[in-house]
Amino acid sequence: MKKNIVLGVLFILPIVAYLFFASGVHGFANLPTITKSINDVDVFKTIAGEFVTLNNKITVLGFPGIEVLKNKGNAFNLSQKIYDKNREFKDFQLVMIMPNGTQKDTEQLKYELGRISNLERWTYVFGSPEQIKAFYKSLNLIGGLDANYATSNVYIIDKNKNLRGRKGKDKKGNSEYKEGYNTISAADLHNDMADDVKIILAEYRLALKKNNANRIK
Repeated sequence: MKKNIVLGVLFILPIVAYLFFASGVHGFANLPTITKSINDVDVFKTIAGEFVTLNNKITVLGFPGIEVLKNKGNAFNLSQKIYDKNREFKDFQLVMIMPNGTQKDTEQLKYELGRISNLERWTYVFGSPEQIKAFYKSLNLIGGLDANYATSNVYIIDKNKNLRGRKGKDKKGNSEYKEGYNTISAADLHNDMADDVKIILAEYRLALKKNNANRIK
């Protein structure tokens, strides 16, 4: 019995501490769900005609829109503040949903990003404007896409395809709601989003530790 308790403490306590400190000032030990069980992205395809899935992946989802090169600074912010720090986690991915006709500009952006980062877990998929608008609408968010089928926000999707964010009260008791993270703002990515991605990753690490501890018993 004592052995099991010690093993449980050794496996779980560090992750609990990580969750506590990663939660930052907003006070969510677990990141709230904004939209449950969103649709998969299997109506969209890569340039090579391949499908991707949100299933069993921690996904950062974005909609760069038509002016992908004009707004490439957003992609570089996202790369430096979020992607490069988490891409070693094998179940982590970025998926950017693009309008058809932007393939050439997207390849140019990928070339520029690829000079400073390994894009192995960063995927662009393409579809019609109607498909993009319908998919975004299905997320049931307060925000919206602009006339270029774009938003500067990106979204965190967990392995169960739940869109996660901030909802409720922060530690100061103030109301807080955040459904997406603004890629224009390096501070928003570096502070809020970095903390929230850590929480999602820690959730799954904690589950893995528990499973491993159960096997040892």
